[in-house]
Amino acid sequence: MGGHSYPQGKPRRFLTEPARPQFIRDRPNAYWYAVAAVCFGAFMGQLDASIVTLAFPTMQRQFGVTVGAVQWVGLAYLLMLVASLIAVGRYADMVGRKLMYTFGFVVFIIGSALCGFAPDLTLLIVFRVIEAAGAAMLQANSVAIVAGVMPKEKLGRGIGVQGAAQALGLALGPMVGGLLIGLGGWPLIFFVNVPVGIVATVMAWYLIPRTRKLAAHTAFDWLGLAIFAPIGVALMLALSLGNQLGWSSPFVISMWIIAVVGMVLFVRRESRTAHPMLDLTLMKVKAFWAGVVSGWLIYFVIFGVLFVVPYYLERTLQFSSTRTGLELLAMPLAIGIFSPLSGRFADRLGAQPLMIFGMSLSVISLLVMAFDHGNLLLLVQLFAVGAGLGMSTAPNNAATMGAAPAHSSGVASGVLNMSRGLGTAVGLALTGVVFAIFATTHPINPVLVAEGFKYAAIFLAGISFIAVIVSIIRGNGSLASDPTLLVE
Repeated sequence: MGGHSYPQGKPRRFLTEPARPQFIRDRPNAYWYAVAAVCFGAFMGQLDASIVTLAFPTMQRQFGVTVGAVQWVGLAYLLMLVASLIAVGRYADMVGRKLMYTFGFVVFIIGSALCGFAPDLTLLIVFRVIEAAGAAMLQANSVAIVAGVMPKEKLGRGIGVQGAAQALGLALGPMVGGLLIGLGGWPLIFFVNVPVGIVATVMAWYLIPRTRKLAAHTAFDWLGLAIFAPIGVALMLALSLGNQLGWSSPFVISMWIIAVVGMVLFVRRESRTAHPMLDLTLMKVKAFWAGVVSGWLIYFVIFGVLFVVPYYLERTLQFSSTRTGLELLAMPLAIGIFSPLSGRFADRLGAQPLMIFGMSLSVISLLVMAFDHGNLLLLVQLFAVGAGLGMSTAPNNAATMGAAPAHSSGVASGVLNMSRGLGTAVGLALTGVVFAIFATTHPINPVLVAEGFKYAAIFLAGISFIAVIVSIIRGNGSLASDPTLLVE
Protein backbone atom coordinates (compact mmCIF):
# COMPACT_ATOMS: atom_id res chain seq x y z
CA MET A 1 0.00 0.00 0.00
CA GLY A 2 2.03 3.21 0.55
CA GLY A 3 5.66 4.17 0.61
CA HIS A 4 6.01 6.36 -2.47
CA SER A 5 6.11 10.12 -2.63
CA TYR A 6 3.07 10.66 -4.82
CA PRO A 7 0.10 8.65 -6.11
CA GLN A 8 0.73 6.08 -8.79
CA GLY A 9 1.21 7.63 -12.19
CA LYS A 10 2.36 11.17 -12.91
CA PRO A 11 0.65 13.54 -10.49
CA ARG A 12 -1.24 16.56 -11.77
CA ARG A 13 0.43 19.85 -11.01
CA PHE A 14 -2.32 21.12 -8.73
CA LEU A 15 -2.06 17.92 -6.69
CA THR A 16 1.64 18.36 -5.99
CA GLU A 17 2.54 19.61 -2.53
CA PRO A 18 5.35 22.19 -2.31
CA ALA A 19 8.30 21.79 0.02
CA ARG A 20 8.73 24.19 2.90
CA PRO A 21 11.20 27.08 2.49
CA GLN A 22 14.79 26.08 3.15
CA PHE A 23 15.15 28.35 6.19
CA ILE A 24 12.19 26.55 7.83
CA ARG A 25 13.49 23.08 6.95
CA ASP A 26 16.93 23.87 8.40
CA ARG A 27 15.63 24.74 11.84
CA PRO A 28 16.09 21.92 14.40
CA ASN A 29 12.64 22.58 15.88
CA ALA A 30 10.85 22.90 12.52
CA TYR A 31 8.26 20.34 13.60
CA TRP A 32 6.90 22.82 16.16
CA TYR A 33 6.21 25.28 13.32
CA ALA A 34 4.00 22.64 11.70
CA VAL A 35 2.23 22.00 15.01
CA ALA A 36 1.65 25.75 15.35
CA ALA A 37 -0.06 25.83 11.95
CA VAL A 38 -2.28 22.89 12.92
CA CYS A 39 -3.08 24.48 16.30
CA PHE A 40 -4.23 27.61 14.52
CA GLY A 41 -6.82 25.55 12.67
CA ALA A 42 -7.78 23.56 15.77
CA PHE A 43 -8.37 26.75 17.75
CA MET A 44 -10.30 28.37 14.93
CA GLY A 45 -12.54 25.34 14.39
CA GLN A 46 -13.60 25.04 18.04
CA LEU A 47 -14.01 28.81 18.38
CA ASP A 48 -16.31 28.86 15.35
CA ALA A 49 -18.37 25.94 16.62
CA SER A 50 -18.94 27.47 20.06
CA ILE A 51 -19.57 31.00 18.73
CA VAL A 52 -22.42 30.08 16.39
CA THR A 53 -24.74 28.75 19.10
CA LEU A 54 -24.71 32.18 20.78
CA ALA A 55 -26.06 33.79 17.62
CA PHE A 56 -29.17 31.58 17.41
CA PRO A 57 -31.49 33.99 19.28
CA THR A 58 -30.33 36.92 17.12
CA MET A 59 -30.79 34.89 13.91
CA GLN A 60 -34.23 33.78 15.04
CA ARG A 61 -35.39 37.36 15.53
CA GLN A 62 -33.86 38.67 12.30
CA PHE A 63 -35.15 35.87 10.05
CA GLY A 64 -38.50 35.53 11.86
CA VAL A 65 -38.25 31.74 12.21
CA THR A 66 -38.77 29.19 14.98
CA VAL A 67 -36.12 27.98 17.41
CA GLY A 68 -36.22 24.54 15.75
CA ALA A 69 -35.56 26.09 12.32
CA VAL A 70 -32.57 28.14 13.42
CA GLN A 71 -31.00 25.09 15.09
CA TRP A 72 -30.38 23.70 11.60
CA VAL A 73 -27.59 26.26 11.25
CA GLY A 74 -25.65 24.15 13.74
CA LEU A 75 -27.10 20.76 12.84
CA ALA A 76 -26.33 21.03 9.11
CA TYR A 77 -22.69 21.75 9.99
CA LEU A 78 -22.46 18.68 12.22
CA LEU A 79 -24.21 16.45 9.67
CA MET A 80 -21.70 17.37 6.96
CA LEU A 81 -18.77 16.79 9.31
CA VAL A 82 -19.85 13.35 10.47
CA ALA A 83 -20.81 12.20 6.98
CA SER A 84 -17.56 13.25 5.28
CA LEU A 85 -14.65 12.96 7.76
CA ILE A 86 -13.62 9.39 6.92
CA ALA A 87 -13.94 9.95 3.17
CA VAL A 88 -11.84 13.12 3.33
CA GLY A 89 -9.23 11.31 5.44
CA ARG A 90 -9.06 8.48 2.91
CA TYR A 91 -8.61 10.89 -0.01
CA ALA A 92 -5.93 12.80 1.91
CA ASP A 93 -4.04 9.53 2.41
CA MET A 94 -3.78 9.32 -1.38
CA VAL A 95 -3.12 12.92 -2.45
CA GLY A 96 -1.37 14.42 0.59
CA ARG A 97 -2.41 15.72 3.98
CA LYS A 98 -0.79 19.12 3.60
CA LEU A 99 -2.64 19.66 0.33
CA MET A 100 -6.04 18.72 1.75
CA TYR A 101 -5.46 20.65 4.98
CA THR A 102 -4.52 23.85 3.14
CA PHE A 103 -7.34 23.49 0.61
CA GLY A 104 -9.68 22.94 3.56
CA PHE A 105 -8.88 26.44 4.81
CA VAL A 106 -9.72 27.89 1.39
CA VAL A 107 -13.12 26.16 1.36
CA PHE A 108 -13.71 27.18 4.99
CA ILE A 109 -12.97 30.84 4.16
CA ILE A 110 -15.31 30.82 1.17
CA GLY A 111 -18.07 29.14 3.19
CA SER A 112 -17.65 31.61 6.07
CA ALA A 113 -17.83 34.64 3.75
CA LEU A 114 -20.96 33.28 2.08
CA CYS A 115 -22.56 32.69 5.50
CA GLY A 116 -21.93 36.32 6.45
CA PHE A 117 -23.69 37.53 3.30
CA ALA A 118 -26.60 35.05 3.54
CA PRO A 119 -29.90 36.93 2.98
CA ASP A 120 -32.14 34.25 4.50
CA LEU A 121 -32.01 31.18 6.73
CA THR A 122 -32.20 28.65 3.89
CA LEU A 123 -29.11 29.99 2.15
CA LEU A 124 -27.31 30.35 5.49
CA ILE A 125 -27.83 26.63 6.12
CA VAL A 126 -26.58 25.77 2.60
CA PHE A 127 -23.47 27.92 3.10
CA ARG A 128 -22.86 26.32 6.49
CA VAL A 129 -22.63 22.96 4.70
CA ILE A 130 -19.89 24.44 2.46
CA GLU A 131 -18.11 25.78 5.54
CA ALA A 132 -18.38 22.34 7.16
CA ALA A 133 -16.83 20.71 4.08
CA GLY A 134 -13.75 22.85 4.65
CA ALA A 135 -13.79 22.06 8.36
CA ALA A 136 -13.87 18.34 7.54
CA MET A 137 -10.69 18.71 5.47
CA LEU A 138 -9.04 20.39 8.46
CA GLN A 139 -10.25 17.97 11.13
CA ALA A 140 -9.54 14.81 9.14
CA ASN A 141 -5.90 15.81 8.75
CA SER A 142 -4.94 17.78 11.86
CA VAL A 143 -4.03 14.91 14.20
CA ALA A 144 -2.52 12.93 11.30
CA ILE A 145 -0.17 15.81 10.47
CA VAL A 146 0.96 16.17 14.10
CA ALA A 147 1.42 12.40 14.39
CA GLY A 148 3.59 12.38 11.28
CA VAL A 149 5.75 15.42 11.91
CA MET A 150 6.65 15.00 15.59
CA PRO A 151 9.68 12.94 16.68
CA LYS A 152 8.73 9.69 18.41
CA GLU A 153 9.76 10.90 21.84
CA LYS A 154 7.65 14.09 21.55
CA LEU A 155 4.46 12.82 19.90
CA GLY A 156 2.31 13.00 23.02
CA ARG A 157 3.53 16.52 23.71
CA GLY A 158 2.63 17.67 20.18
CA ILE A 159 -0.85 16.18 20.27
CA GLY A 160 -1.32 17.61 23.76
CA VAL A 161 -0.57 21.12 22.49
CA GLN A 162 -3.04 20.61 19.65
CA GLY A 163 -5.67 19.49 22.18
CA ALA A 164 -4.96 22.59 24.28
CA ALA A 165 -5.61 24.79 21.24
CA GLN A 166 -8.98 23.10 20.74
CA ALA A 167 -9.89 23.55 24.41
CA LEU A 168 -8.89 27.21 24.32
CA GLY A 169 -11.08 27.82 21.28
CA LEU A 170 -13.99 26.11 23.01
CA ALA A 171 -13.43 28.17 26.18
CA LEU A 172 -13.11 31.56 24.47
CA GLY A 173 -15.95 31.01 21.98
CA PRO A 174 -18.81 32.36 24.14
CA MET A 175 -16.87 35.45 25.21
CA VAL A 176 -15.55 36.28 21.71
CA GLY A 177 -18.93 35.50 20.17
CA GLY A 178 -20.77 37.84 22.50
CA LEU A 179 -18.30 40.62 21.70
CA LEU A 180 -18.55 40.14 17.92
CA ILE A 181 -22.35 39.92 17.91
CA GLY A 182 -22.50 43.10 19.99
CA LEU A 183 -20.16 44.93 17.58
CA GLY A 184 -21.59 43.89 14.23
CA GLY A 185 -24.44 41.40 14.58
CA TRP A 186 -24.35 37.70 13.73
CA PRO A 187 -22.66 38.12 10.27
CA LEU A 188 -19.48 39.28 12.00
CA ILE A 189 -18.94 35.84 13.59
CA PHE A 190 -18.54 34.47 10.06
CA PHE A 191 -16.67 37.41 8.50
CA VAL A 192 -13.96 37.23 11.18
CA ASN A 193 -13.01 33.80 9.80
CA VAL A 194 -11.90 35.34 6.50
CA PRO A 195 -8.78 37.31 7.55
CA VAL A 196 -7.92 34.76 10.23
CA GLY A 197 -8.34 31.95 7.71
CA ILE A 198 -6.06 33.67 5.17
CA VAL A 199 -3.30 33.87 7.78
CA ALA A 200 -3.86 30.21 8.67
CA THR A 201 -3.71 29.18 4.99
CA VAL A 202 -0.35 30.89 4.51
CA MET A 203 0.96 29.28 7.71
CA ALA A 204 -0.13 25.83 6.55
CA TRP A 205 1.38 26.25 3.09
CA TYR A 206 4.78 27.35 4.37
CA LEU A 207 5.11 25.59 7.74
CA ILE A 208 3.67 22.09 7.20
CA PRO A 209 5.99 19.62 5.41
CA ARG A 210 4.75 17.74 2.38
CA THR A 211 3.53 14.19 2.73
CA ARG A 212 5.79 11.30 1.79
CA LYS A 213 4.17 7.99 2.68
CA LEU A 214 0.89 7.98 0.75
CA ALA A 215 -1.61 5.25 0.15
CA ALA A 216 -1.69 3.90 -3.40
CA HIS A 217 -3.65 6.21 -5.72
CA THR A 218 -6.52 3.85 -6.45
CA ALA A 219 -10.09 4.52 -7.54
CA PHE A 220 -12.01 6.18 -4.72
CA ASP A 221 -14.73 4.09 -3.08
CA TRP A 222 -17.69 6.28 -4.08
CA LEU A 223 -20.19 3.50 -3.39
CA GLY A 224 -18.81 3.15 0.14
CA LEU A 225 -19.23 6.90 0.66
CA ALA A 226 -22.77 6.78 -0.77
CA ILE A 227 -23.67 4.10 1.78
CA PHE A 228 -21.84 5.68 4.71
CA ALA A 229 -23.01 9.30 4.37
CA PRO A 230 -26.70 8.49 5.07
CA ILE A 231 -25.60 6.45 8.12
CA GLY A 232 -23.86 9.48 9.63
CA VAL A 233 -26.75 11.78 8.78
CA ALA A 234 -29.36 9.35 10.18
CA LEU A 235 -27.43 8.87 13.42
CA MET A 236 -27.00 12.60 13.97
CA LEU A 237 -30.66 13.33 13.20
CA ALA A 238 -31.89 10.59 15.54
CA LEU A 239 -29.64 11.77 18.38
CA SER A 240 -30.18 15.49 17.83
CA LEU A 241 -33.96 15.40 17.37
CA GLY A 242 -34.83 12.52 19.71
CA ASN A 243 -35.55 14.74 22.71
CA GLN A 244 -37.47 17.25 20.62
CA LEU A 245 -39.65 14.86 18.58
CA GLY A 246 -39.79 11.97 21.04
CA TRP A 247 -37.68 8.83 20.91
CA SER A 248 -40.65 6.75 19.75
CA SER A 249 -41.66 9.14 16.95
CA PRO A 250 -41.84 7.58 13.46
CA PHE A 251 -39.13 9.91 12.16
CA VAL A 252 -36.61 9.06 14.88
CA ILE A 253 -37.31 5.32 14.61
CA SER A 254 -36.90 5.47 10.82
CA MET A 255 -33.52 7.19 11.29
CA TRP A 256 -32.35 4.38 13.58
CA ILE A 257 -33.49 1.80 11.01
CA ILE A 258 -31.60 3.60 8.23
CA ALA A 259 -28.48 3.75 10.40
CA VAL A 260 -28.56 0.05 11.34
CA VAL A 261 -29.36 -1.25 7.85
CA GLY A 262 -26.81 1.12 6.35
CA MET A 263 -24.11 -0.06 8.73
CA VAL A 264 -24.71 -3.69 7.74
CA LEU A 265 -24.46 -2.76 4.06
CA PHE A 266 -21.37 -0.62 4.66
CA VAL A 267 -19.47 -3.37 6.48
CA ARG A 268 -20.43 -5.81 3.74
CA ARG A 269 -19.22 -3.40 1.06
CA GLU A 270 -15.93 -2.47 2.75
CA SER A 271 -15.03 -6.08 3.52
CA ARG A 272 -15.46 -7.12 -0.11
CA THR A 273 -14.08 -4.25 -2.19
CA ALA A 274 -10.40 -4.16 -3.13
CA HIS A 275 -9.98 -0.48 -2.26
CA PRO A 276 -12.31 0.41 0.63
CA MET A 277 -12.94 3.90 1.95
CA LEU A 278 -12.44 2.50 5.46
CA ASP A 279 -9.98 -0.35 5.89
CA LEU A 280 -11.85 -2.51 8.41
CA THR A 281 -8.60 -4.19 9.50
CA LEU A 282 -7.97 -0.96 11.46
CA MET A 283 -10.84 -1.91 13.75
CA LYS A 284 -9.15 -5.23 14.52
CA VAL A 285 -6.27 -3.38 16.20
CA LYS A 286 -7.18 -3.25 19.90
CA ALA A 287 -5.26 -0.07 20.63
CA PHE A 288 -7.03 1.69 17.75
CA TRP A 289 -10.65 0.73 18.41
CA ALA A 290 -10.18 1.24 22.15
CA GLY A 291 -8.85 4.72 21.40
CA VAL A 292 -11.83 5.53 19.18
CA VAL A 293 -14.25 4.37 21.88
CA SER A 294 -12.35 6.33 24.53
CA GLY A 295 -12.44 9.48 22.40
CA TRP A 296 -16.19 9.04 21.98
CA LEU A 297 -16.66 8.64 25.75
CA ILE A 298 -14.47 11.67 26.57
CA TYR A 299 -16.51 14.00 24.34
CA PHE A 300 -19.72 12.41 25.63
CA VAL A 301 -18.73 13.60 29.12
CA ILE A 302 -17.46 17.02 28.02
CA PHE A 303 -20.65 18.03 26.26
CA GLY A 304 -22.89 16.30 28.76
CA VAL A 305 -21.39 18.54 31.47
CA LEU A 306 -21.59 21.64 29.25
CA PHE A 307 -25.27 20.85 28.66
CA VAL A 308 -26.49 20.24 32.19
CA VAL A 309 -24.47 22.69 34.32
CA PRO A 310 -26.05 25.88 32.85
CA TYR A 311 -29.52 24.62 33.82
CA TYR A 312 -28.45 24.25 37.44
CA LEU A 313 -26.60 27.58 37.55
CA GLU A 314 -29.38 29.61 35.92
CA ARG A 315 -32.54 27.91 37.22
CA THR A 316 -31.48 26.79 40.70
CA LEU A 317 -28.75 29.25 41.69
CA GLN A 318 -30.33 32.07 39.60
CA PHE A 319 -27.05 33.06 37.92
CA SER A 320 -27.08 35.38 34.91
CA SER A 321 -26.08 34.02 31.50
CA THR A 322 -22.84 36.02 31.67
CA ARG A 323 -21.86 34.58 35.04
CA THR A 324 -22.85 31.08 33.91
CA GLY A 325 -20.55 31.41 30.90
CA LEU A 326 -17.68 32.49 33.12
CA GLU A 327 -18.26 29.55 35.50
CA LEU A 328 -18.23 27.12 32.58
CA LEU A 329 -14.82 28.39 31.50
CA ALA A 330 -13.29 26.35 34.35
CA MET A 331 -13.64 23.01 32.55
CA PRO A 332 -12.26 23.83 29.07
CA LEU A 333 -9.47 25.90 30.63
CA ALA A 334 -8.45 22.90 32.75
CA ILE A 335 -8.50 20.74 29.62
CA GLY A 336 -6.26 23.28 27.90
CA ILE A 337 -3.81 23.30 30.82
CA PHE A 338 -3.57 19.55 31.42
CA SER A 339 -3.70 18.32 27.81
CA PRO A 340 -0.11 19.36 26.90
CA LEU A 341 1.17 18.33 30.34
CA SER A 342 -0.31 14.86 29.98
CA GLY A 343 1.10 14.61 26.47
CA ARG A 344 4.57 15.25 27.87
CA PHE A 345 4.16 12.51 30.50
CA ALA A 346 2.60 10.11 27.98
CA ASP A 347 5.84 10.24 25.96
CA ARG A 348 7.55 8.68 28.99
CA LEU A 349 4.85 6.55 30.63
CA GLY A 350 2.57 5.55 27.77
CA ALA A 351 -1.13 6.33 27.44
CA GLN A 352 -2.72 3.80 29.80
CA PRO A 353 -1.66 5.14 33.24
CA LEU A 354 -2.67 8.70 32.37
CA MET A 355 -5.98 7.57 30.86
CA ILE A 356 -6.85 5.52 33.94
CA PHE A 357 -5.84 8.30 36.36
CA GLY A 358 -7.50 11.07 34.35
CA MET A 359 -10.85 9.36 33.83
CA SER A 360 -10.85 8.15 37.46
CA LEU A 361 -10.44 11.78 38.53
CA SER A 362 -13.44 12.66 36.36
CA VAL A 363 -15.47 9.85 37.96
CA ILE A 364 -14.69 11.05 41.50
CA SER A 365 -15.24 14.73 40.65
CA LEU A 366 -18.61 14.08 39.02
CA LEU A 367 -19.79 11.95 41.93
CA VAL A 368 -18.78 14.62 44.43
CA MET A 369 -20.50 17.20 42.19
CA ALA A 370 -23.69 15.13 42.25
CA PHE A 371 -24.04 15.14 46.03
CA ASP A 372 -22.35 18.40 47.06
CA HIS A 373 -22.46 21.22 44.54
CA GLY A 374 -22.26 24.54 46.35
CA ASN A 375 -21.30 27.65 44.42
CA LEU A 376 -17.51 27.81 44.93
CA LEU A 377 -17.19 24.04 45.26
CA LEU A 378 -18.88 23.57 41.88
CA LEU A 379 -16.23 25.76 40.24
CA VAL A 380 -13.50 23.57 41.74
CA GLN A 381 -15.34 20.42 40.65
CA LEU A 382 -15.68 21.68 37.06
CA PHE A 383 -11.94 22.37 36.99
CA ALA A 384 -11.22 18.89 38.38
CA VAL A 385 -13.46 17.23 35.76
CA GLY A 386 -11.67 19.21 33.05
CA ALA A 387 -8.28 18.25 34.48
CA GLY A 388 -9.20 14.57 34.30
CA LEU A 389 -10.49 14.86 30.75
CA GLY A 390 -7.43 16.89 29.73
CA MET A 391 -5.11 14.24 31.17
CA SER A 392 -6.89 11.63 29.04
CA THR A 393 -7.38 13.36 25.67
CA ALA A 394 -3.79 13.82 24.46
CA PRO A 395 -2.50 10.35 25.50
CA ASN A 396 -5.56 8.73 23.95
CA ASN A 397 -5.18 10.55 20.63
CA ALA A 398 -1.44 9.89 20.49
CA ALA A 399 -1.79 6.17 21.23
CA THR A 400 -4.68 5.80 18.77
CA MET A 401 -2.74 7.42 15.93
CA GLY A 402 0.37 5.43 16.88
CA ALA A 403 -1.65 2.23 16.38
CA ALA A 404 -2.59 3.13 12.78
CA PRO A 405 -0.34 2.44 9.77
CA ALA A 406 1.32 5.58 8.37
CA HIS A 407 -0.40 5.31 4.98
CA SER A 408 -3.82 5.20 6.71
CA SER A 409 -3.29 8.05 9.16
CA GLY A 410 -5.78 10.30 7.36
CA VAL A 411 -8.52 7.69 7.68
CA ALA A 412 -7.51 7.07 11.31
CA SER A 413 -7.67 10.79 12.06
CA GLY A 414 -11.06 10.99 10.33
CA VAL A 415 -12.45 8.10 12.39
CA LEU A 416 -11.11 9.65 15.59
CA ASN A 417 -12.66 13.03 14.82
CA MET A 418 -15.94 11.43 13.73
CA SER A 419 -16.12 9.66 17.10
CA ARG A 420 -15.72 13.07 18.72
CA GLY A 421 -18.68 14.43 16.75
CA LEU A 422 -20.85 11.44 17.61
CA GLY A 423 -19.75 11.65 21.24
CA THR A 424 -20.86 15.28 21.29
CA ALA A 425 -24.29 14.41 19.89
CA VAL A 426 -24.83 11.37 22.14
CA GLY A 427 -23.63 13.27 25.21
CA LEU A 428 -26.06 16.11 24.60
CA ALA A 429 -28.96 13.78 23.78
CA LEU A 430 -28.67 11.19 26.56
CA THR A 431 -27.67 13.64 29.28
CA GLY A 432 -30.72 15.64 28.23
CA VAL A 433 -32.90 12.56 28.64
CA VAL A 434 -31.60 11.83 32.15
CA PHE A 435 -31.96 15.46 33.19
CA ALA A 436 -35.48 15.76 31.76
CA ILE A 437 -36.75 12.67 33.61
CA PHE A 438 -36.29 14.46 36.94
CA ALA A 439 -36.37 18.18 36.08
CA THR A 440 -39.07 18.82 33.48
CA THR A 441 -41.93 20.68 35.16
CA HIS A 442 -44.13 23.69 34.36
CA PRO A 443 -43.54 26.12 35.92
CA ILE A 444 -39.85 25.39 36.43
CA ASN A 445 -39.11 24.02 39.89
CA PRO A 446 -35.56 24.90 41.08
CA VAL A 447 -35.54 21.93 43.49
CA LEU A 448 -36.36 19.45 40.73
CA VAL A 449 -33.77 21.07 38.46
CA ALA A 450 -31.17 20.39 41.17
CA GLU A 451 -32.42 16.80 41.37
CA GLY A 452 -32.08 16.39 37.60
CA PHE A 453 -28.59 17.86 37.77
CA LYS A 454 -27.61 15.35 40.46
CA TYR A 455 -28.69 12.30 38.48
CA ALA A 456 -27.16 13.66 35.25
CA ALA A 457 -23.82 14.03 37.08
CA ILE A 458 -24.09 10.45 38.38
CA PHE A 459 -24.87 9.28 34.84
CA LEU A 460 -21.81 11.08 33.44
CA ALA A 461 -19.66 9.61 36.21
CA GLY A 462 -20.80 6.18 34.98
CA ILE A 463 -19.77 7.05 31.42
CA SER A 464 -16.35 8.15 32.73
CA PHE A 465 -16.02 4.84 34.57
CA ILE A 466 -16.65 2.95 31.32
CA ALA A 467 -13.73 4.92 29.85
CA VAL A 468 -11.56 3.70 32.74
CA ILE A 469 -12.49 0.09 31.92
CA VAL A 470 -11.70 0.61 28.22
CA SER A 471 -8.31 2.07 29.19
CA ILE A 472 -7.53 -1.03 31.26
CA ILE A 473 -8.49 -3.29 28.35
CA ARG A 474 -6.45 -1.40 25.75
CA GLY A 475 -3.05 -1.99 27.37
CA ASN A 476 -0.17 0.48 27.27
CA GLY A 477 0.82 0.57 23.61
CA SER A 478 3.53 2.67 21.98
CA LEU A 479 3.01 6.30 21.00
CA ALA A 480 5.51 5.86 18.19
CA SER A 481 4.93 7.91 15.08
CA ASP A 482 6.37 7.06 11.68
CA PRO A 483 9.25 9.47 10.94
CA THR A 484 8.92 8.82 7.21
CA LEU A 485 5.33 10.01 7.06
CA LEU A 486 6.21 13.64 6.30
CA VAL A 487 9.26 15.06 4.56
CA GLU A 488 10.38 18.51 3.49
